[in-house]
Amino acid sequence: MSSRIVVNADFKETRVAVLGDWGLSEIYIERRGERGIAGNIYKGRVVKILPGMEAAFVDIGLGRAGFLYVTDVFEGFEMYEDILEEEGEIEADAPFIPRPRKGSPIEDLLTEGQEVVVQVAKEPLGTKGPRLTSHITLPGRYLVLMPTMNHVGVSRRIRNKEERKRLKTVVEEIRPSPMGFIVRTVSEGKGEEDLRQDMEFLLRLWESIKGKGEKTRAPTLLYKDLDLVLRAVRDFFSPEVTSLIIDDEKEYQRCLSFTRDYLPQLASRIQLYTGIEPIFERHGIEEDINKALHPKVWLKSGGYIVIEEAEALTAIDVNTGRFVGKKCLEDTIFRTNLEASKEIAHQIRLRNIGGIIIIDFIDMEEEEHRRQVLETLDGVLKKDRYPSNIQGFTELGLVIMTRKRVKESLLKTLCGPCPYCGGRGYMKPPLVICYEIFREVKKLAPLARKGRISVEVHPSVAQALIEEEGDTLEDLERDLKVKVLVTERMDFHQEQFQVGRVN
Repeated sequence: MSSRIVVNADFKETRVAVLGDWGLSEIYIERRGERGIAGNIYKGRVVKILPGMEAAFVDIGLGRAGFLYVTDVFEGFEMYEDILEEEGEIEADAPFIPRPRKGSPIEDLLTEGQEVVVQVAKEPLGTKGPRLTSHITLPGRYLVLMPTMNHVGVSRRIRNKEERKRLKTVVEEIRPSPMGFIVRTVSEGKGEEDLRQDMEFLLRLWESIKGKGEKTRAPTLLYKDLDLVLRAVRDFFSPEVTSLIIDDEKEYQRCLSFTRDYLPQLASRIQLYTGIEPIFERHGIEEDINKALHPKVWLKSGGYIVIEEAEALTAIDVNTGRFVGKKCLEDTIFRTNLEASKEIAHQIRLRNIGGIIIIDFIDMEEEEHRRQVLETLDGVLKKDRYPSNIQGFTELGLVIMTRKRVKESLLKTLCGPCPYCGGRGYMKPPLVICYEIFREVKKLAPLARKGRISVEVHPSVAQALIEEEGDTLEDLERDLKVKVLVTERMDFHQEQFQVGRVN
């Protein structure tokens, strides 16, 4: 499948879009001053041991301590699971992965005040600090160096058995034991010299990091990963990419230089965009991004899906909408679910939704239809660079799946809680506020000395009090023997009101 990479490098924000057969398939955003820290290596100091959580807080100099699990201290197999699964290399419980020794409490491995070299495995998410590991991975173009692990693996996305065997043999022969390496997907067809150069670069980089760590005190940054533009070239720019288009002369020259050093055969595919129309608008990307911020996504058939992101999980609902089908109800439902499964997989990648995902497909009676829907969902998700795990249909007809969460979703990256509704997404309508005001007036009426009560409200509520509930207000005044004075306050929130006595 061919694809294109489009880079918009503005003064304060850099955006990288990956375009595939479905249009915009992935979007990455990095702001100056808010650059991500995943992949960075720090010399940190243990500030607190949490025996009950089998973890420790480590100060890495960012103001918010990182979280280091006991498994990441002892053998770090969980972190390597993520790396290897991301490269499509192994199953989660492959036998060669070291396991932590049972009965090794965190307090026996670390002490408060101890200095440790750690890498950020996951960005801070919400109120959580960064996830750390003491086992380092350094990605190159063709290889991933794992200096604390004595293993050579090959990406499972390289399907040719002979090529897998060849690549593993080459790396086994040239690597310095006990250094570990993963052969990345883009290494397919590469010779020994290409792999050796990449390996030597990574080994020099690791020695430099170690040397800096020995000379400095914690907390300090030892290594910062490449910025977004060069990471895109390193990780996404493959022979399947027909072009990499950049709208900034300086970034264009940087990419050209980087590519000539590491990917000379692809240098001719880098293009500088000089058009007047903004590059993202020229390729229809801006519109796709805005659509991805809305909960409802329409399907070509007339059906639609609704995506709602919550704190702990994401819920996706499938509906037939305007699609009425041509045969029978079961066929209409099946076709809607089949189309929805492809769109859901696409939206998960585009919106970078991670964690627990619950999908409510329309109920299907035939088992074969459920199987095909799951196979379609799984097939499209295999193209995703982050691993996912589909559990299948539950007894309630829901599909539960998980996807590796590395950073915030697109929605949380580009949007914040609504300052007016407080992030609820809903507000009390003016009529409901009117009824609350009536109850407050009834409570205050016995205390009103001169029989007058002031009500300060938002203009929309004032209108409802006078026009829609005018009769009710008059009845209330007559029954309570008070006079209610309504005043509009432009500075009030719609739900805000103030009821008081007039002295």
